[in-house]
Amino acid sequence: GIVWAGSPSHRNDRNRSCALREFLPVLSTRDTAFYSLQRGEASRQLAELPPQIKLTDFEGHLRDLGDRALLLMQMDLVISVDTSVAHLAGALGKPVWTLLAYVPDWRWGLEGETTPWYPTMRLFRQTQPGDWPNLMQRVAQELSVWQKP
Repeated sequence: GIVWAGSPSHRNDRNRSCALREFLPVLSTRDTAFYSLQRGEASRQLAELPPQIKLTDFEGHLRDLGDRALLLMQMDLVISVDTSVAHLAGALGKPVWTLLAYVPDWRWGLEGETTPWYPTMRLFRQTQPGDWPNLMQRVAQELSVWQKP
């Protein structure tokens, strides 16, 4: 499951969210099914995806936090920018890769791939402000390794 944008009203949303197109290297990973857990205006970006990218949209089924929790429990892995979905996946003990802005929220600290908050969460950090392309290339490479039996 993937989420590329948080609430536009969040004070740091312009840094913590990205456009869906930034996920193209990840979504191009072979032999992987992808599911959009995105809600709100950002979900309209699904219409802009190239036709060869298959991403199942669940927005119409996500009425509340309970719906999200039920859906998250069915995912093998969640890849999300810093949103409530990442926190919920971590709280549920699901494997989750959280994609962080160069200067993330205080709770993530400034370095490292792990967090004491959620043992199943792995942090991926931008190495330069706004550098989603390099971060997504790293995530795509790690996903290729992660999915191998």
